Amino acid sequence: MTSDLHGPLSRYADTLHTTIGDRHHVASPLGAWLLLALCATTATDHADRRAAEALAEALGTDLSTAVAVSRTLLDEPHPLVASATALWHRPGQGDGGPSGWRAALPATTEVGPLPDQAGLDAWAREHTLGLIERFPLRVGPDVVLALASALATRISWAAPFEVADAGALGPGSAWAKQLRRVLRSPGRGHRGAIVSTARAGDVIVHAAPAQATDGAGLVVLSVAAAPHVPPVEVLAAAYQLSAGAADGAEPTGRRSLFDLPLGDTPLWTLREERVRTRARDGREERHTALLPCWSARSEHDLSAPALGFAAASAALATALALPVQDFEARQAAMARFGRYGFEAAAVTGMFELTSMPPEGVVRTAELRFGHPYAVVAVATDKRADGATGPWHGVPVFSGWVTEPEELPEVDAAER
Repeated sequence: MTSDLHGPLSRYADTLHTTIGDRHHVASPLGAWLLLALCATTATDHADRRAAEALAEALGTDLSTAVAVSRTLLDEPHPLVASATALWHRPGQGDGGPSGWRAALPATTEVGPLPDQAGLDAWAREHTLGLIERFPLRVGPDVVLALASALATRISWAAPFEVADAGALGPGSAWAKQLRRVLRSPGRGHRGAIVSTARAGDVIVHAAPAQATDGAGLVVLSVAAAPHVPPVEVLAAAYQLSAGAADGAEPTGRRSLFDLPLGDTPLWTLREERVRTRARDGREERHTALLPCWSARSEHDLSAPALGFAAASAALATALALPVQDFEARQAAMARFGRYGFEAAAVTGMFELTSMPPEGVVRTAELRFGHPYAVVAVATDKRADGATGPWHGVPVFSGWVTEPEELPEVDAAER
């Protein structure tokens, strides 16, 4: 699975983070990628060729592979990562289409009528451990089809951080003056390294593993480069390094501390002392890390063509014969990194929009029963097979109303 997804997902993350820019943010490239892969189920056979090619370009792989990978991830969920997808439609809109398309959807994908806004918000809360309270898009009468993905995690560190004075971040750090306390990696259980990368130069790396569940775990990788390196290059280096993080593999390009000069740099302080060590050559390397706590809440517009949702919209509209005029795609994401654990969630949503009917004239009649009138109660008797029974259409009660009554107080209150 790593070889199937890591490369395409790294490229997609590069595009997404470049689009977002260098502001403080959190995002889930995987959440957006999974939603595009859902759309790819229609594009494999039924969409127009240009839309299918553009969607494959955004996904970074052929559509059949994207569909297969997404189905495997969603139908075999990770114990520490809650995941969900959904496809909703207006009655009579988007509920048809080729039967093979529905069969290709992951078995866990929720399919049904389009919920109202309260229902969409409830879905976001339910599938993100309550971390995302509202769906990232506002539903309106012009929405004919909606797709969504959700990812969430809440983990505790296998070994909690220790606490250090913020001054330990160094005199060159502005954060050292803003904060009082930061996190220090514990003596055991976390990993650190200095690594030479192609895109970001020398970077410092810290890996904090979560407490494993049923043999499955999660590792949160922190990567910093020199202050002048653009954020997108640092993020790209982090994705590259993440390929081996799950296995605890030695990162390619790891620098030996004995090849670096002693003293201070903007990224590390290197000192040497005499100790007792069992290292074979008598030269032992140790890494500690100092990190601030942090949190972020972000919303991202995913309408840029390079992100693939325009192509996905076109593929869906063609395959399902929908009267789509436009689309909306957004992601809401949050994360919190602290001494004892990490939590993060993202909801990605996409709406297919139809054009509103042209402006015209409407007349509304308010019917006022303000004088005596007749009442007839008629039975209905329809069977499950569509046939009607003997009571169908029979007037059961009738009357003539001449003495109206005041609404009882008990009925005036909302129930």
